[in-house]
This record gives sequence, C-alpha cells and structure tokens, in this order.
Amino acid sequence: MISTFPKAWQEKMTKLDFTQLTDIQRKVFEPISQGDNVLGISPTGTGKTLAYLLPSLLKLKPKKSQQLLILAPNTELAGQIFEVSKEWAEPLGLTAQLFLSGSSQKRQIERLKKGPEILIGTPGRVFELIKLKKIKMMAIDTIVLDEFDELLSESQYHFVSKIINYVPRNHQMIYMSATNKVDSSLLAENTLRFDLSGSALDTISHYYITIDKRNRVELLRKLANIPGFRGLVFFNNLSDLGASEERLQFNHTSAISLASDVNVKFRKIILEKFKNHELALLLATDLVARGIDIDNLEYVINFDIARDIETYTHRAGRTGRMGKAGAVITFVAHPEDLKKLKKFANVSEIFVKNQQLYIK
Repeated sequence: MISTFPKAWQEKMTKLDFTQLTDIQRKVFEPISQGDNVLGISPTGTGKTLAYLLPSLLKLKPKKSQQLLILAPNTELAGQIFEVSKEWAEPLGLTAQLFLSGSSQKRQIERLKKGPEILIGTPGRVFELIKLKKIKMMAIDTIVLDEFDELLSESQYHFVSKIINYVPRNHQMIYMSATNKVDSSLLAENTLRFDLSGSALDTISHYYITIDKRNRVELLRKLANIPGFRGLVFFNNLSDLGASEERLQFNHTSAISLASDVNVKFRKIILEKFKNHELALLLATDLVARGIDIDNLEYVINFDIARDIETYTHRAGRTGRMGKAGAVITFVAHPEDLKKLKKFANVSEIFVKNQQLYIK
C-alpha cells in the first residue's frame, strides 16, 4: 500500500523508517478512502492519528477551504494532531489551522480567511467560530472525533452534538478511540466498527515497587537521580501532585508539573524541555496528560494505582509507542493495590539501589 502513496510521502516514510502500516492503519484505510463512516478502536500508541489522516488527506482538494474538521478533547491532543497534520499535508499542498480556547479568536478568524483545507480544534472554540459563521459547516465533507470516548464527557459532548447538527446530511464521520467504552447509539448510521482494543502493546514491560505511602516522593527523587532516567508521573489527585512537586523542587530534583492552569505557551516550554531530556520527571493527572506524545518515552510512573483498566491502558500507552520499548512502574503501598494491579497487567517487582533499577 505504501508504494501507492505520493512520492513526497514515500520519501518521508523512508527517512522515518516507516516501512509498513500498523494494524489499525491498514484496517481503516480503505473504508475511510471510500467515504464510509468508521469507528476505529485501538490502544494508545498504535498510530491512530495517521490511521485517519493518511486516507483523509489524500481525498482533499487543494485550494478548496474547510473540507476536513478534526475535533479533540483538549489543547494538548489538538496541538499534537495539528503538528502531525502539517507534516503530512504540506507535501500535498494542503494547509491545516488550529483553533483552541484560550488563544486569540481574532487571530484564528484571520487564519480562516487564508482558506485552510483542514481545521483542527477543541469543540468549545470550534462551536464559537461556527456561531460567528467563520467556520462554514456546509463546506465540511468529513468530521473526525479523536479520542471519541473522551469527547463523550458532559462538558464536551453538548458542543460536539451541536457541531454535528450544522453539517450537510451526506458528510463522513470518523470516530477514533483507545477504549471500547463507546455508546453505539451516538454513532452515525452505517458506521463500520474496527475494534482492536484487545491487541495489547507487547513492547511495554510492567513493574511495581512496594513502598510505604509516606515514602513515595522520596522514591521519585531516587528515580530522578538514575542517570538518563525520564518518566511521566501520573497522580490521581491534584493535591498530591502539588505537594509532591513542592517537595521535589525543594530537594532540587529535576521535576515539574503540567497542571491544567499553566498557560499554553508555558506548557509548550515544559514539554520541549522534557522531550529534550532536560527534565527527569514530568508530573501530571490523567486529564492533563491526554494528547501528550513523547517519542521514545522510557518510563510511565503511577504514583497512585490507576482507578480502572482503561485509565491504566491510557497511561501505559504514553510509552512503548509505535513498537518502541517502554516500561510502566506502579507504586504499591497495600496488598489490595497489588491485587488490583495484577488484573491490569502482568507485573514484576523491582527496586532501586545505587542509582539503578533491579528486578527482584
């Protein structure tokens, strides 16, 4: 299939050592190309963004504005999709634009005047621009709902449903999700379902460290001191995240949080530092970490055990992306936690000694 792609794409794929499509990319390519409504379910890190982008971009007509609309549940994911879209759209002479709440609406309206073929954004801001008649839904041929399971939340879905009501009846709907927690009654008629949620990422190793709750921050400090260590740390509670960040920074540990009140520009700086190995630990909650895509991220750390298997899967999927190796480390303070964790994954116990990790 890759051999049929435009020459510019083939050259790009050769550079990226992208020799074959992933399972989800293969399964949905033809149906999306043919204009079918599609639901694609596949674990985080299996290439879902390109699964819908590649066939969708090939259908677009250059210089015809506002053909493809992609909605994402948060600014991180929308920004990530925008970067990937630009990368693959520009060689085809196509333009993408990003529309986020918290950014200048005036500037976004100016960008729309340039006639981008691809619109990417969060539902709230996109709906505002539709009401102002700046985004013209009658021109849209395809709507993609990325992380559809997340867009079903109350705060998001009322915007999503209103947006969908504005489009012509013969448009294409594409739904992408990392979990199969999807309400089928909300899908468009004749939606083809491709459920690969059972295909676990076997490049990820799962570990736990037995630790007293009071000593978890000290353990984070020890992990941060391992040469070359880089981990995305998940917290269930904002209060624990804030207190841990304070203690770590007081002890001069290379750690910073990606709290939801951090402005977009500063978040970008933090992420860049983390991507460039200038930070050992990035602290986050599940909500904030959606859409964070860090190439070759070595470790995901669960400061608290995930609330359910879907959450664990989403967290784990931040590492071991696209067939690369990765590891998940969960802090376990209680035998009940270990029992719960063993339902999520096949785990081995490890410990830290002399700035190194050892399997027990």
